[in-house]
Amino acid sequence: MRPFTYERVDSATAAIAAFGAGAVGAASERQYLAGGTTLIDLMKLDVMRPQTVIDINALDRTALGRVETNDQGLRLGALAHMSEVADHPVIKRDYPMIAQSLELAASPQIRNMATLGGNVLQRTRCPYFRDVSYAECNKRIPGSGCAALDGFNRSHAVLGVSDACIATYPGDFGQALIALDAMVELRGRNGDRKLPFGALHRPPGGSPEIETALLPGEIITGFAIAAAPWLRRSLYLKIRDRQSYEFALASAAIALDMGENQIVQEVRIALGGVASVPWRARSAERALQGRRLNEQAARAAADTAFADANPHEHNLFKVGLGKRTLVRALLQAATMEL
Repeated sequence: MRPFTYERVDSATAAIAAFGAGAVGAASERQYLAGGTTLIDLMKLDVMRPQTVIDINALDRTALGRVETNDQGLRLGALAHMSEVADHPVIKRDYPMIAQSLELAASPQIRNMATLGGNVLQRTRCPYFRDVSYAECNKRIPGSGCAALDGFNRSHAVLGVSDACIATYPGDFGQALIALDAMVELRGRNGDRKLPFGALHRPPGGSPEIETALLPGEIITGFAIAAAPWLRRSLYLKIRDRQSYEFALASAAIALDMGENQIVQEVRIALGGVASVPWRARSAERALQGRRLNEQAARAAADTAFADANPHEHNLFKVGLGKRTLVRALLQAATMEL
């Protein structure tokens, strides 16, 4: 690990001032530290090389770590830890998708450290990104190429990819947030703002090194989810090589509102493990709208969801696996007892 300067701040205003007007992303000379479960790893690997680390753990957890539930919906403070949100009784009952996406992530030790804000900003586990001995990685060195295109790409994305990058977004919680139309709350030099969670992450396109819509120095302060009839009939299904401490090969976040005879009134679908960013499968949602949810309808929706998939040599299996995962999740959601 390279030498760096450590600063500890006790307010969002002080944090933003300490960050200054520098760039965001891997090339930034300054980085915020909360749980540190991603940043410290990448610093040890020499992937991220901040000159200054700004510790924001002393920020007001009364506000930024709070979990609030009421008739209008749910608000999650960005400094809340994954474990405490996953164990919250109201979230487990009324927002099961949120609880499950957190419970199935990482290990208990990491969930006790990691914050929600840091979790959604975790960076790809692409081995070509995380191993600096590979010179070709457009996320790490813009314009250098993508070694994964012709390399071993079993874990890589098939949706939302480009000729510049096929890295997979690794998170689970992000799929739940995008499925539930969450809003992300931000604080920066120009004050507070909100944007849909689906607008936070940027697909790679020609500039995979620019991963989010965050402005320099902006801090995520919270996430808001509005009350809706599909929240309790929701789940997160994760398929992986082993049953614990492993990233998804394919996952599906489903929120469902059904009427009589299992007719779909509203459905929300997000896919994980297969895409470059948290992925909302809107075409699959449209395919199910107003239809009776059975295996035939679920299979048709899954085919639609992966119609634009762009697999490579070793990850072709993800198309079939992703479809089966989505079908299984939809049918499980349809049989949930409320």
